Amino acid sequence: MAKNTQNLRNPFVYQGYVSPKYFCDRTEETEELIANLQNGRNTVLISPRRIGKTGLIKNTFYRLKEQAKDSKCLYIDIFATKNQHDFVQLLGTAIAQEVLSKERRAMKRLLEFFGSWRPVFSTDPMTGLPTVSISIEPTQTEVTLKIVFDYLKQSKHEVYIAVDEFQQITNYPESGVEALLRSYIQFAPNVHFVFSGSKRHLMSQIFYSPDRPFYQSTVSMGLEPLHEDIYYDFARRFFEERKGSISKEIFHNVYQRFEGVTSNIQLMLNRLYETEKHVNKTVQVDEAIWHIVNRNSMQYEELIGFLTDNQLAVVRAIAKEEVVGSPQGSDFIKRYDLPGSSSVKTALDVLTDKDIVYRTPAGYIIYDHFLAIWLSRL
Repeated sequence: MAKNTQNLRNPFVYQGYVSPKYFCDRTEETEELIANLQNGRNTVLISPRRIGKTGLIKNTFYRLKEQAKDSKCLYIDIFATKNQHDFVQLLGTAIAQEVLSKERRAMKRLLEFFGSWRPVFSTDPMTGLPTVSISIEPTQTEVTLKIVFDYLKQSKHEVYIAVDEFQQITNYPESGVEALLRSYIQFAPNVHFVFSGSKRHLMSQIFYSPDRPFYQSTVSMGLEPLHEDIYYDFARRFFEERKGSISKEIFHNVYQRFEGVTSNIQLMLNRLYETEKHVNKTVQVDEAIWHIVNRNSMQYEELIGFLTDNQLAVVRAIAKEEVVGSPQGSDFIKRYDLPGSSSVKTALDVLTDKDIVYRTPAGYIIYDHFLAIWLSRL
C-alpha cells in the first residue's frame, strides 16, 4: 500500500479509502487496532454498516505499512461469497494481488508454490495497474486452504488479514468451516486477523458462544458514530481551504438527520461541497437530500420490486414512523392497516436479513436514510 499523495477534487470520500488526509478521526480506534495486531491479538470488530469499519481497517493498514513497509496487509470482503470455495478463492486472489504489487518475480515463485492455481492477469481500467485473479478446482478447496496458511507461515514478514462481513460464513453449506479456519489460524504466529461484521447476533454467536471454535480467541472492538464536534472541524477545514464555509448549525442539522451514520453524512457533504461554497441554510441541505434521493430512485424501485406486498407495507410503515419500538403491537398494526402480528414478524425477519431494516436499542429503523425518505413519500 504505497503512500498516497493524491489531492482530490472533492475531499468528502464516501466510498473506499484514499489516505489519512481524507479520513476523519478514529485516532484512538486506529491506535488500538494497530496495538492489537502488532501484539498478536486477533480482533473482532462489530458495528452497523455504514459507520466506518472498512475505513478504519484501511486506515490501520495504511499506518502499518508506514511503520513496516515489508509487512503484508490483505483485505477481503466476503459478503458475496456463498461457500468455502468462494472464500478460499477470494483469499488466494488477495494474496496473489499483494505479491503482484511487489514484483513479478515473486509472482512466479508464488505460482510455483501453488501449482494448482490458474491465474488470470489483466489491467485495472481505472488505475492502469496490473491485476490478477485466481481460480481453483472446488475439489481442491481444503487442500488449498492448508497450502495458503503454509505459504503465509513461511513468510519472513508479518501478515495482517481483514475479513469483512465475516458472519457470512454462517451461511456456508459446508459444516466445520469455523473449526477448520480456527485450526489453521492458531498455528500461524506471524498472521494476524481482523474479523469485521455488521450483524451483531451472528458475530456474537461465532465469537462469544462457548461451544463455537472461535470462543475466547479474539479481543473485541465496537465502533460508535464519529464525535460531532470533531467531524464538524474535519468538514469545516475542507470548505475553508477553498475560501468557503459550512456553519456549525447546518452541520448539526445534517448530523442529526442522518444520526451520525458516516457514509450518509459523507455523501451529503460530497454533494454540498460540489454545489455550494457557503453552506448556511437548511434549504441547501434539503436540495442535496432530494437530489440524492431522486438519483437513487431507480435503484429503490428495483429493490421494492423484490419485496412481497406484506414486506413492502411493513417497510413503508417503518419509514413513516422513522423508528418503531413495537412493530408487532396492535397500535402500529392498526395505524397502517397491516396484517396480523405473525405476518409482520415474518416480514421483519426477511427485511432484517436483507439489511433493509435494522434493529437498534430504540427499535426498528430503515438503515439507509435516503431509502427511508423515498419510501415515506410513496
